[in-house]
Amino acid sequence: MKEKFKFTRREFLNLSLAGGTIMASNIKFRKNLFAGKKDKRPNIVLIMTDQQGLDTLSALGCSDVNTPNMDRLKKSGVTFMESYSTNPICSPARSSIYTGRMSSETGVIKNGLAIRSDIPNLGEVLSENGYETVYVGKWHLPNGYQDKIPGFKVLPAGIGVRGTLGDSGVSGVSEAFLRNYKGNKPFFLSVSFLQPHDICNWIKRNADEIENLPFKDIDKLPPLPPNFKFNFKESAESHIPRAQTNKWNELNWRYYLWSYYRMVEEVDKEIGRVLDAIYDSEYADNTMIIFTSDHGEGMARHRTVTKNFLYEESVKVPLIISFPGRIPKNRINKKNLVSGLDLFSTICDYAGIKPADNVKGLSLKPILERKNVNWREFLVTEVMHDMGRMIRTDKFKLIAYRNDPVIQLFDLQNDPWEKNNLAEKKNYKSEIKELSSMLEKWEQKLDFAENAKGVFKVKI
Repeated sequence: MKEKFKFTRREFLNLSLAGGTIMASNIKFRKNLFAGKKDKRPNIVLIMTDQQGLDTLSALGCSDVNTPNMDRLKKSGVTFMESYSTNPICSPARSSIYTGRMSSETGVIKNGLAIRSDIPNLGEVLSENGYETVYVGKWHLPNGYQDKIPGFKVLPAGIGVRGTLGDSGVSGVSEAFLRNYKGNKPFFLSVSFLQPHDICNWIKRNADEIENLPFKDIDKLPPLPPNFKFNFKESAESHIPRAQTNKWNELNWRYYLWSYYRMVEEVDKEIGRVLDAIYDSEYADNTMIIFTSDHGEGMARHRTVTKNFLYEESVKVPLIISFPGRIPKNRINKKNLVSGLDLFSTICDYAGIKPADNVKGLSLKPILERKNVNWREFLVTEVMHDMGRMIRTDKFKLIAYRNDPVIQLFDLQNDPWEKNNLAEKKNYKSEIKELSSMLEKWEQKLDFAENAKGVFKVKI
């Protein structure tokens, strides 16, 4: 390529910093200096499911489901076992993943709202820094399947609220892009599936008590979880959705679990189609794959279904990251508390972009590459139109709601199924006070949206 400038890159930068007549943004400089050259930064593919709990992979010990494609991702990368949603409902969680900000900051405190206009999303940041940014599937900020998303080229795919019908379109369009991309820019492809979200419709259709299974060839149903029955008081503000299951007997509950796992298997098949397209491509060795979900599913734990509450079943999500030659294979991380907030910073880090100072997530790159790093002491999850909070340390988890005296405290090291509310015991007041103080200090650093309710204070 013929040289376009008479000075070196370092000299150019020095002139710019010195306030010379040659002034250019980093974006324009990159475009001019490397015009026609292939940008060797990594391609990044973000694969997201909807309403999938953490422990729904056969490779992680779930014997009631068969997920060969999620399993091969697990074997090829790092799996985080302490991975949390920032808000266990679709739109708020997605707003955090694509901005690195809490939902009380993005303004998406409930479903169907748009990210506040002064906060850029991943597509905008990456496209402004030389990436080809493509979106396929569910967006939900505000609408489910949009033709236009700021910062992205949208490839239309998906059908309303039916993952069984729409997810094959999402995988097909994504595969076509991956097998045909010939650009010089690195790409960021976001592949957003709907399954296993169809369980919401399944629950509505199966509200009545049953005596016999509709399919005679079902030879085994999953067992009920250890915390199906529990005995402690819950906050009235939590609004846990149990009305739809009031008529259910044990057979209903186990059939529900069986059906949910089949939906997980449906989306696993579509994920395999995307993975095959990546692995068959010429850029397979320079592509980082991130797999996660926006939030979990009740799965009969605490007699719950769906989401939008703060028990582990609703807030814990899968997170697997694979990058051949850059991060270890088949490694399980049980140490670090990670959040949907962290994906924004991680992607920017691997793309060579410094995110804005007000981004709340941390880059997972040093953890993925086994470097020493001081990690967070706790993480926070919001819920229910900004009414509730969860704060989680390596040992304890506190759940509280605004203007409600009911507090829940769980020792997750000794009680991972959240069966014993320690807040009901007098000798845990110091732990509650400490966690409440940590939460309030965290809240004071947030840049709240206009529709948020401000700093959260636990009513002790």
